[in-house]
Amino acid sequence: DVRGQEPRVGVFVCHCGTNIASVVNVPAVVEYARTLPGVVYAENNLYTCSNDSLERIKQKIKEYGLNRVVVASCTPRTHEALFRSAVRAAGLNPYYFEMANIREHCSWVHSHEPEKATEKAKDLVRMAVAKVKLNDPLYPRPLKVCHDALVIGGGLAGMTAALALAEQGFTVHLVEKEAQLGGYLRRVHYLLNGEDPQAALRQLIAAVTSHDNIRVYTDATLVEVKGSLGNFESKIAIGNNGITQEIRHGVTIVATGAQTYTPTEFLYGQDDRVLLHHELEERIATKGFRAKSVAFIQCVGSRNKERPYCSRICCSETIKHALKLKELNPETQVYVLYREMRTYGFRETYYTKARKQGVAFIRYADDRPPTVTRQDGKLAVVVRDEMLGENVQLLVDYVILAAATIPREDNKELAQLLKVPLSEDKFFLEAHRKLRPLDFATDGIFLCGNAHSPLAIEEVISQALGAAARAATILSKDTIELEPTISHVVTENCDGCAYCVDPCPFKAITLVEYIVNGETKKRVEVNEALCKGCGTCMATCPKRAIFVWHFRPEQLMAEVKAALGVVA
Repeated sequence: DVRGQEPRVGVFVCHCGTNIASVVNVPAVVEYARTLPGVVYAENNLYTCSNDSLERIKQKIKEYGLNRVVVASCTPRTHEALFRSAVRAAGLNPYYFEMANIREHCSWVHSHEPEKATEKAKDLVRMAVAKVKLNDPLYPRPLKVCHDALVIGGGLAGMTAALALAEQGFTVHLVEKEAQLGGYLRRVHYLLNGEDPQAALRQLIAAVTSHDNIRVYTDATLVEVKGSLGNFESKIAIGNNGITQEIRHGVTIVATGAQTYTPTEFLYGQDDRVLLHHELEERIATKGFRAKSVAFIQCVGSRNKERPYCSRICCSETIKHALKLKELNPETQVYVLYREMRTYGFRETYYTKARKQGVAFIRYADDRPPTVTRQDGKLAVVVRDEMLGENVQLLVDYVILAAATIPREDNKELAQLLKVPLSEDKFFLEAHRKLRPLDFATDGIFLCGNAHSPLAIEEVISQALGAAARAATILSKDTIELEPTISHVVTENCDGCAYCVDPCPFKAITLVEYIVNGETKKRVEVNEALCKGCGTCMATCPKRAIFVWHFRPEQLMAEVKAALGVVA
């Protein structure tokens, strides 16, 4: 803690190879930094994030007695933690550190104006120096962790995640809405590679239901969630007879799956010969299936205005069924009406195999979909062949629709319970596809399987194992450390107006009543485990009664004044 000492600021300006230095005059920024009040050392580095440069920062902190550090480089989103670790290793509190983003905010967006980009870089460095001089030493907050896990969804994803955690010694509560485990996989009777998924499913269910560390609740739904990372308290309703069960758990995994779009087009529901993929598969597996001609229609209910996304697995499913029909009867005429075939990865080999076995692929334009009518006891499919440039009529025994995979109808309700977001397509939304895959923005809650997006079986398993691994990083600890950059209530200023309560996106603020000298008064309290320090509350408060540590009003005003050229 160096509070009370005169600020001794060190500034390190990064070239980032040529990312910054090809536009921004880095030496000029360094020279300018040396003129700022409180700055006692400044230098430039080719790559400030390299091990050599990090060691140099530590060395200069000790050599010059630096008690504040500013790095002018790229985005804090990817590198702030790295630089804070270096500052901590040198003996400083990591929050005596600031970053000025002169790559994304200068060189990348002003590449054709190097002089202006350089001046802007100077402005950002000046602002960072002004703020860092007012920074406080902050410390992580320890939080005890409950070592149980809650997995919502008893399909392939949920069971795989539950078993992975149970094998590591953690108690898992597996909640399934249906009366049976298995989810959509119960409808899948054969795979593209010829394997039997039902045998694997039976083994998985047996492993889950017999495992000592797994508690299975079927015909159960989540009705209430309280608490936060490491200490959740959830209530589930079992059956319809009013039985409830309360569960304490440290993490939650959402593996609720998806559902299949029910078409209203192409005579589906009006003619028994128009089927969906899983209905065809059921007939082939249980009743036998006889047909001389079959037409598959792709992209039914997806890749349109209502659902612009691709369901990804439909093309592979169609190829699987086409090959199965050819296996049952090589004389069967199979037509696939498609917009683009998306058999990605090694699935492409099966697409090639289907073509070699005589499956006919006819491409149609998205603005000219096929039509299906009844004609002479058959189904007449009319489609404009984009290769021939003319309409083609197919008289077939069956039409199979590759219906979209769509989000479950209860996703919104579950998202509200867990306080997690949905994507534009109404699937659950992870925090960041690259930086935090399978994590929600709400800490301690993870995501896998078709609740995330339409996925193939192997992708579901991969995500489930990934989510379990992420959850285990929390469950394996007795305590975890929470970021200290959270909201703080100035109790003497708070009059309980509650303007900050509803806008909080993480539901971290509550209004409480208390008695002072016989009078009932109100004020807000912050749940430190839920708060993410987003600052929404600070923006709504008219009394300056709440602020976020590391972003106090005085610090922000110092940056604003520095931006306007007022240097103190």
